[in-house]
Amino acid sequence: MAPSVLHPPSHLSPAEALAVSQQAPGILRASAAAVSSSPLASLLAGPEDPELWLQYENLIVSCLRTGDDLAANACLRRLAIRFTAGNERVQALRGLVREAEAKNNGELERVLKEYDEILEANDTNIPVAKRRIALLRSMGRLPDAASALVRLLDFSPTDAEAWSELSDIYLSQGLYPQAIYAVEEVLVLAPNAWNIHARLGELQYMAATAPGVSTGSYQKYMAEAIKRFSRSIELCDDYLRGYYGLKLVSKKLLSNGAKAMKQADDSEFALPDTSTVERLNELATAKLAAIVRHSTARDRGWRGYSEADVSAARVLLTEDASAIKR
Repeated sequence: MAPSVLHPPSHLSPAEALAVSQQAPGILRASAAAVSSSPLASLLAGPEDPELWLQYENLIVSCLRTGDDLAANACLRRLAIRFTAGNERVQALRGLVREAEAKNNGELERVLKEYDEILEANDTNIPVAKRRIALLRSMGRLPDAASALVRLLDFSPTDAEAWSELSDIYLSQGLYPQAIYAVEEVLVLAPNAWNIHARLGELQYMAATAPGVSTGSYQKYMAEAIKRFSRSIELCDDYLRGYYGLKLVSKKLLSNGAKAMKQADDSEFALPDTSTVERLNELATAKLAAIVRHSTARDRGWRGYSEADVSAARVLLTEDASAIKR
């Protein structure tokens, strides 16, 4: 069964995106009468369906992913007729289509220039500002993308998506403290988001295991990682990435022995004692094993996990078992 056209297209697999894009001709034919720039036609037509415009937006993304530029442009024209070409979202979607159709960096630079011109006329056009940032990042201009995101966040500091993107850009540059700070800002906006707690734990773990980290920083990052992974599974009992991270951190601490457990002067960043870390490791191991077993068997209630995540958990458990045998 093909996924709904109303589903967020960024979450679709390539096969699902293809299935959605194949629905474009039928949707365009069926909805042709609903699109008109004439006010009389609007009066004579039936009630407007807001979902139709969301379908067009999602179809544009899915069609571009699968190379159907004709259908993407047809959906874009329909949106421009209904909302005018000057609408901020329509401008961003037009830029997205032109980015996808660009054949070289020169054409991408022209799209970037168009974004600059739009923002010069209206610097509060957030959809276009975000497309510009995405284009800068795709072109490898990471410092420029980060600077543009900082300016956007100065204007819109409650944009959790922008903070998350900024963290990802900092991470790609190996700037762990900055990446951690940006994700902490996401948690200020969404304190109960278990996936963000786990993401922060992952960043803390990566910072702790980065080359050249000091002993004090290592302990601080690992203590924070344990807290974040524990919080993520407290908020979502069956969250695989939370248990995976907890297993990874506790395994690392136990393999380092007593030296890693040395307490810091600041109790806020003190690591748990060895017995507590062992119990956390056992808990994570048991839960990961259950998730892998039930998910592999396709048991009811255990089917929402990513195959890649389940495979990674299986490898981690296998490595652990091999170490015990040796």
